[in-house]
Amino acid sequence: MGAKLTAKGRATRSRIVEGAAEVLREKGVATATLEDVMARTSTSKSQLFHYFPAGKDEVLLAVARFEADQVIEDQQPELGRLDSWEAWERWRDVVVERYEAQGDTCPLGSLFLQVGRSTPGARAIVIELMRRWQEGLAAGIRSLQATGRLPAGVDVDARAAALLAAVQGGVSILLSTGRSTHLRAALDQGIEDLRRAAPPLS
Repeated sequence: MGAKLTAKGRATRSRIVEGAAEVLREKGVATATLEDVMARTSTSKSQLFHYFPAGKDEVLLAVARFEADQVIEDQQPELGRLDSWEAWERWRDVVVERYEAQGDTCPLGSLFLQVGRSTPGARAIVIELMRRWQEGLAAGIRSLQATGRLPAGVDVDARAAALLAAVQGGVSILLSTGRSTHLRAALDQGIEDLRRAAPPLS
């Protein structure tokens, strides 16, 4: 929206987005309608179009941003506390559990298929999600360096990028097969590769 929302307006818009996310998860992007969203959120048509003038495509993009935020939020507080090897193992378990619970459906992927991943709004959401995720992993690697668990010479950005690519590859295979074997292996190998860079115990 162009106009700045009041606190009440922001709350109402958030309620619509969260309700729309529930509807899309239950019914699927292709079959869910704005009428379903209005019914779920007790919102009138004029109210919905007040917050989303472009209609369904704008709602879908708003839900995509919400789902992208959830990807990061579901990894907290572990993603923000990667300061020990035990913490990395806890993060690994959280990621595996999240995607095992999600199964072979991906709400965010379905939304991007509907609105077009290459559209400017959708692409920006993907780029921002990957940036935040990689930055969280990079911060964790720097925490290991700060406590002497990793040498200063470790290429933080490259390691974080590789870990994120490993997760995304494992998730893609899970979505295709319904099995988390590759995701588990990718995470285990990525963390083990980090540990091999650790200085030897004196």
